[in-house]
Amino acid sequence: KKPPTFEDASTIAQSLLDSDFKFDKASLFYNRFKSVVRYNQIDQPLFSLEQLQQAQSIALYDSVDDEALRSYNEFLLTSIIFYALKEGAASEQSSRMTAMESATQNASEMIDRLTLTYNRTRQAVITKELIEIISGAAAV
Repeated sequence: KKPPTFEDASTIAQSLLDSDFKFDKASLFYNRFKSVVRYNQIDQPLFSLEQLQQAQSIALYDSVDDEALRSYNEFLLTSIIFYALKEGAASEQSSRMTAMESATQNASEMIDRLTLTYNRTRQAVITKELIEIISGAAAV
């Protein structure tokens, strides 16, 4: 599986923007990588172009034309999606690594148990043959 690229995120973002779906509030949920055995679920808010136009912090700038704001919104959405894809990929890889480590440890334990059982069985067969040889020699 290939790691996610910015182009993948751009394709997803463009599909969302081209859908012309109107929303008041949207959220992106993804897993944020914390450590090899831990990740957190994150709720990232997404903003529409209308929400950005009405934001008070945008009003601090003298003039922001609609084209610049639209470009900013596209890049912001693409960046957030790309970040979520990368964090999800890192969480997935850590989960796979942990699962493979557990599987390897379980296989090693199983091999040890089977080796012990095999050696005990072999030792019992050898002991039985020795007893038969000694009993036959004593009978003569």
